[in-house]
Order: sequence, then structure tokens, then C-alpha cells
Amino acid sequence: MNTLLWGALPYVAFVLLVSGLVWRHRYDRFGWTTRSSQVYESKLLNVASPTFHYGILFVLVGHVMGLFVPASWTDALGLDEHAYHLLSLFGGTAAGALAVLGIGMLVYRRRTNAPVFRATTVNDKVMYVVLLAAIIMGMVAKLADASLSSGYDYRGTIAPWARSLFRLDPQVELMESVPVLFKVHVVIGMVLIALVPFSRLVHMFSAPVQYLFRPYVVYRARDERQLGQRPPKRGWERVDR
Repeated sequence: MNTLLWGALPYVAFVLLVSGLVWRHRYDRFGWTTRSSQVYESKLLNVASPTFHYGILFVLVGHVMGLFVPASWTDALGLDEHAYHLLSLFGGTAAGALAVLGIGMLVYRRRTNAPVFRATTVNDKVMYVVLLAAIIMGMVAKLADASLSSGYDYRGTIAPWARSLFRLDPQVELMESVPVLFKVHVVIGMVLIALVPFSRLVHMFSAPVQYLFRPYVVYRARDERQLGQRPPKRGWERVDR
């Protein structure tokens, strides 16, 4: 079971992520979108969406820092284990709570606004459930075994296991002593990773990169000498090249 969960499942999730992104881009390029429902309601969305996105961004940054930045690096920067623990405890909990609050408002909006609710698919509902489960379970796992003085040091087990996956040498034995709540959180996280290409979460891989290379926009001033004294016409004016 350890080999299946911690040695095989991560690669299954990664393969589904990559192959799903390739498939989605090739065969459902026009569906690569959040399917925005702003046209139906925007007042609550303008609050809920930034709340969720800022919260989940902080959550992702915290996971990247905790899993892929070795403790020796943070120690070298002057952030000792106790300081890191407090940062993880308070910062991680605040980020998770912000993300959960945002999701809660988004779900409330979808449930109470009829047009938005009709535009909600089964896929959206599954995505919300898995996403909420991953965030809440991470917060529960962190708070269940933590105090102001100490807490479970996942940087000694989960973090090196995660890094070993990228070396194609998964150290599954590191996960044997991990508390059950953390294990459940990791499994749900892998399910969420596999679900990303097949849900609206795919938009996290979109970025307006082409804006960096497109020609700049030319703005031309109106030449009154060419137009004369006649009143300007409505619509577009002809520009001679």
C-alpha cells in the first residue's frame, strides 16, 4: 500500500496532469476557460473571486516553500525552526481560511443566484468539493498537532519525499511515520492535481505571454488641418497610408 500511495499514485497524478493539459489544449482549446458567470452577477463576484485567488495563491506559495525549500536554506537566511513553525502555523492558517472564505462566497453565489446555478456543471461541483477538502484537511492536519511552541515537522518527512519524486527515486519509507491526517491531505492533493486539466482550474496554466511579444499599439493625434473646420463625423475616420 505504501508503494502504491507514495510511489505510484504521484506519477499517475502527474501523467494525468500533463496528458490532460495536452489533450485539453489540442481538442478543447476554446473550452480552456473559467466559463465566467460575471454577466449574471458581478457584485458578490468582485469580492469573492479576489478573496479566493489571493488565498489560494498564498497557499500555493506556502506549499512550494515548505516542500521544496530545504530547512538548511531557511536556516541560512536566519529563519530558524521555531520562527518557520510560527510562520507556517499563522500564515498557512490565515491563507487557508482566506481561500475557504472565498470558496464559500463563490458557492453561496452559485447556490442563491438562479442563472449562475443553472450554469454550474457536475464537474464544477466535484471540483469545489475536492478543492475544499484539500484545503480544509491541510488546515486540520496542521492545527491538530501544533502548538505555539512546536508542531509536526513535515519538512523532515513529506518534503524530502516530495523532492525524491522529481529524482525518480521515491523514498516511500519517509511517509510511513507521517500522521494520518497529513497522509489524507497529500492523497486529496494528488487527486486535485489529476483533476485540474479536466476542470475550470485549468485556467491557472494560462498567461498572456503573447503580450510580451506583440507589436505596440500606435495612437495618432487628430490632425485638424487635414480635417478642416467641419464638425467631426460619428464613427471611424478614414486614414490614408
